[in-house]
Amino acid sequence: MSAELVVVGGGRMGEALVGGLLAGGWEAGTLCVVETLADRRQALAARLPPDLRVVATPPAAEGVVLAVKPADVAATAEAVARAGARRVLSIAAGVPLAALEAALEAGSSRLPVVRAMPNTPALVGAGAAAVAAGTWAEDDDLAWAEAVLGAVGTVVRVPEALLDAVTGLSGSGPAYVFLVAEALIDAGVLVGLPHEVSAGLTVQTLLGAARLLAEREEAPAALRQAVTSPGGTTAAGLRALEAGGVRSAVVDAVVAATERSRHLGQEASTTP
Repeated sequence: MSAELVVVGGGRMGEALVGGLLAGGWEAGTLCVVETLADRRQALAARLPPDLRVVATPPAAEGVVLAVKPADVAATAEAVARAGARRVLSIAAGVPLAALEAALEAGSSRLPVVRAMPNTPALVGAGAAAVAAGTWAEDDDLAWAEAVLGAVGTVVRVPEALLDAVTGLSGSGPAYVFLVAEALIDAGVLVGLPHEVSAGLTVQTLLGAARLLAEREEAPAALRQAVTSPGGTTAAGLRALEAGGVRSAVVDAVVAATERSRHLGQEASTTP
């Protein structure tokens, strides 16, 4: 029995994607989740709607999302191709399009494949993802991939060569923000706030600042200037941040993560 969309991999990202699709109006009966681990499969079946199939092996499908570990991509891609997939979207980190296409061709024939780099805020429907088209993917395949990933956040199109930069910025970016949050909470405690008060204020400050960035048609620099009075408290804090090299450290972090992503992709391309 075929399905309109099959998500292969019932981990956190796969389950989040299915939840976003359901919330976005996809009918449960058109979806299917493939999970090889029996315990995880049973847990998913208990949480998901009863008419959404959770199975152990891939069925034929109009579209397949590969949400498995990078080491499992080649075998999984070959299996979904043999099962009768029509097109594929991969969210496996670091696996290049050439490797995906080779595995799919080994399983069947040349299939349209789209490679994506999502990030963990997709777990709460606030992800940021980029998609890149493979050799045989056309505009409607990219539009399909955008519709799938758009259920859990925003999506942009980039050439595959830029996916490493996407990884360094938005893929790894949530960890940078979490580190800043840790530092702010610790700083609040240092200056006398109870931990729970410092944590609550930090989370709301980050959330509010992000909303201002998203909802106001102003550049980050303009928003920063608006809250910085000459000789005031914010100016003193910003001076300390600049003296500590925070801006440079953030740039270095994105560059380092981008280079590491590029290196891992090269390893994946040369691994038999």
